[in-house]
Amino acid sequence: QVQLVESGGGLVQAGGSLRLSCVASGRTFSNYAMGWFRRAPGKEREFVAQITWSGGTTYYADSVKGRFTISGDGAKNTVYLQMLSLKPTDTAVYYCAAAASSSTGFNYWGQGTQVTVSS
Repeated sequence: QVQLVESGGGLVQAGGSLRLSCVASGRTFSNYAMGWFRRAPGKEREFVAQITWSGGTTYYADSVKGRFTISGDGAKNTVYLQMLSLKPTDTAVYYCAAAASSSTGFNYWGQGTQVTVSS
């Protein structure tokens, strides 16, 4: 059983910053990539960012490019999301995810951490 646990969410004013962390634990597995998704109230879950451990390639949603940075350590199954210049539209529950391989997609999910950005 693999568990992903997020931390670092909270309430912040617009223009502020937060850093989310996620650690995967459980049975030994080597994941191909880890990422962050979010679900705003009344909306579908959407992709935010991911990092592929082979080569350290990163991808971002257009809405967060230039403001969010994903980083981490594949060997430690740990991923971070540094969020700067936060906007009220970034308010959402943020989920950490891990992909066991390139063919599985993101198949492990955390419980989520709430990020609220006040105007």
